[in-house]
Amino acid sequence: MKYLLLASAATALLTSPAAAQDREDENVIVVLGEGLPDTPGVPAYSVVELEREQIVNTGSGTFEDALANVAGFQQFRRSDSRSSNPTAQGATLRALGGNASSRALVLLDGVPMTDPFFGYVPFNAIAPERLSSIRVTRGGGSGPFGSGALAGVVEVQSANAQELGLVNAQALVNDRGGTQASLTAAPSWDGGYAVASGRWDRGKGFFTTPEADRVPATARAAYDSWSASGRIVQQLGEDLEVQLRGLAFEDNRTLRFEGADSRIRGEDVSLRVVSRGDWQVDALAYAQWRNFSNVVISSTRFVKVLDQKDTPATGLGGKIEVRPPVGDNHTLRIGADYRRSDGDLFEDSFSAFSGNLTENRFAGGTNTDLGFFIDHDWTYGPITLTGGLRADRYTIKDGFYRALAADGAVITDDTYADRSDWEITWRAGARVQIDRALTMRAAAYSGFRLPTINELYRPFVVFPVVTQANAALEPERLEGWELGMDWQAADFMTLSATFFDNKVENAIANVTLQPNLRQRRNLDAIDAQGLEVATALDFGQFDFTGTLVFTAPEIEGTGPASVLDGNLPPQTPTFAASATASWQPVDGAVLAATLRHVGKQFESDQETEPLPATTTVDLFAQVPLFGQLSGVARVENLLDETVVTRNSGGAIDIGAPQTFWIGLRYGF
Repeated sequence: MKYLLLASAATALLTSPAAAQDREDENVIVVLGEGLPDTPGVPAYSVVELEREQIVNTGSGTFEDALANVAGFQQFRRSDSRSSNPTAQGATLRALGGNASSRALVLLDGVPMTDPFFGYVPFNAIAPERLSSIRVTRGGGSGPFGSGALAGVVEVQSANAQELGLVNAQALVNDRGGTQASLTAAPSWDGGYAVASGRWDRGKGFFTTPEADRVPATARAAYDSWSASGRIVQQLGEDLEVQLRGLAFEDNRTLRFEGADSRIRGEDVSLRVVSRGDWQVDALAYAQWRNFSNVVISSTRFVKVLDQKDTPATGLGGKIEVRPPVGDNHTLRIGADYRRSDGDLFEDSFSAFSGNLTENRFAGGTNTDLGFFIDHDWTYGPITLTGGLRADRYTIKDGFYRALAADGAVITDDTYADRSDWEITWRAGARVQIDRALTMRAAAYSGFRLPTINELYRPFVVFPVVTQANAALEPERLEGWELGMDWQAADFMTLSATFFDNKVENAIANVTLQPNLRQRRNLDAIDAQGLEVATALDFGQFDFTGTLVFTAPEIEGTGPASVLDGNLPPQTPTFAASATASWQPVDGAVLAATLRHVGKQFESDQETEPLPATTTVDLFAQVPLFGQLSGVARVENLLDETVVTRNSGGAIDIGAPQTFWIGLRYGF
């Protein structure tokens, strides 16, 4: 059915009448393939923009590496998407606690990318070479962003045919025999274009286990992933545009031990209609199908103890936003969005001693969210005021957990009562242009995130610690405020700074109840104050960008979590910085170096098992050879810094060591 939907929509687009690809109207150039234009209130919030050059010219060539240029962005752990368990790829901002489920909302062309069951982001499915820009808005997202934008929003925009060129390709190999290859074709015609793209990454990886701790069963973090993407954009008449996008991906990894293999698969399809007339409309519908499988190997006997053999999940949703003509100084956004996430888990548990099957486990449920929003921007001379109100009706239903013995006898058969409620969130901001160089801004906001199906119903074991699920979890809710300034200090230099105070009430965490027993619980809160600074220098051939963040986060806890009161949230540093210097001596040539520092953090919420501070340096070079063909060299972790990514009771994992890449690029 999903492939029939994609094929039917593609046929409809290709047989539609064409018009001009770019339209100039009153000195405004409309570029096909994007949503409605930004509103005047966007700059009232703390925003960082990454352009295409910053996205494609990184040391590793991965999407999360580009996002790491925004200090304060973090995954659950420091490892990247080639050497971590996929379900640990939660994205968050502002030191609001490392969480395997995302507290930041990641949107690709308006479509939420979080997994419907686990809440992780499939980073390897978002290939940097397909992208035009990334905009990171830090702070609670209300208004048109939808639920899930608790810590902020990462808006990812696909590149159009003009940015990509007709053919765009690259192939690289590293010093461990790993390869990275991609090919994109982007033909255009009068009134539209198409983009077809594929990427394949594979390698035997590196040892995530320190040499002194390796055993015969220890394995390299091997990876083999591919993704294929197709996009058709067609203008219908003067003001109407239709966008169709499809994505398919598969990602296979090995973690720590031979046989500890995981796989994620996914297919996405979306259809977007944008009207740019007097009444502006942005309507989007999407469907997602995902699956996850994983084999857990005992760290003491090195045999299979768990086979998460099947986790099918579906995400269905859409959004409609209308902007009526309300005057030159006003922008009004009215709309609604909907998301339904459902999924089921099928897994088998085995004895580490006999190897016999001990349990068959089943879990699943359905979450839905229907939101209504209104957002208004008002510009009066140098002053811009913005505000929004949002009402969400959510349901948590059909939850169950069932465990059967090997002989079929029922061990556990729990079903959970359906529940529903309303959440009201809001945001407001002001931006004042003091003079040509200086702008001041202030904002306050709230947001919320539903617990994932995984958090509600799926228990897990990392021997000897058992973590229980909790079907009674309440949604997380953030309230916060910020003050900031943007200063054009000189023609070649910009500087911005933001002080923020954000608090997540009912923050979901794995709370220790006994030495070997934890449960997902709602903490009273995670409270974080901090200072974000960003700067950019542009001297023509030379440019520099840098971001840093100082934070003071802490847990507020009572009851079983009272021992955590005042502690740092897990996986959360108090200081992070990223800086990139780039030189373009001639057209097509690029030399760049990126320095990143992440401060000390802790594996657990009890401030035990420290992860030391780490500083890494990455290099990138591109040299034109002839025509559009260039040679490329990259270095990850130039100084071969030991990056500790996990510390569980003294069992340590480490991140990517020094890695050299060399290859060719065509286009870009």
